[in-house]
Amino acid sequence: MALRILLADDHSMVRAGLRALLEELPGIEVVGEVADGPEALRLIGELKPDVVFLDISMPGLNGLEVAARVARDHSHTRVIILSMHADDEYVRRALHAGAAGYLLKTSDRSELELAVRAVARGDSWLTPPVSRRVVALALGNPPAETQPLEVLTPRQREVLQLIAEGFSNKQIAQKLSVGVKTVESHRTELMERLDIHGIAGLVRYAIRLGIVRSEM
Repeated sequence: MALRILLADDHSMVRAGLRALLEELPGIEVVGEVADGPEALRLIGELKPDVVFLDISMPGLNGLEVAARVARDHSHTRVIILSMHADDEYVRRALHAGAAGYLLKTSDRSELELAVRAVARGDSWLTPPVSRRVVALALGNPPAETQPLEVLTPRQREVLQLIAEGFSNKQIAQKLSVGVKTVESHRTELMERLDIHGIAGLVRYAIRLGIVRSEM
């Protein structure tokens, strides 16, 4: 039975290239592709793929938030984060979110196949350029200091991303099906917890952590 793969990346050319590479591999079927986080979650629930490739920076809901929700609600689906970033903090955050694999977009076809088959059989895969200390950190005791986004609730992180993407309080309220006052409350709490005052500061913070891209 073929492995069922879903691709989630907001760049159509990346999805097309990844699809072409995957479809060359025996026993693998790409069942769908999406360009944003909310749609990725919807299709994961609908299609129940074996493996989903997630970009970190996606509109609506970033790949790390999607990974965490997949780990919680769709345990059959394994997540591989597909990223341009090889630094330790991105990898640590991906593993903490529940991703089973971390693959660089510069990886070749042979590594892609190894990663897919490893996570599909229940193992993990970290791209070779990632240092061994990341594995030790992920499997050992958590660091003493609180990591940047871990002071926020999942809903606050979602609001932060939408603010950084330029949506108004009213638009965010409509997207999340909550009241405008609730969004305003989340925004106030975000600024207090992060000690950031002003929308511009929140946007810069989101860009620095890779929640959104600077061109968005």
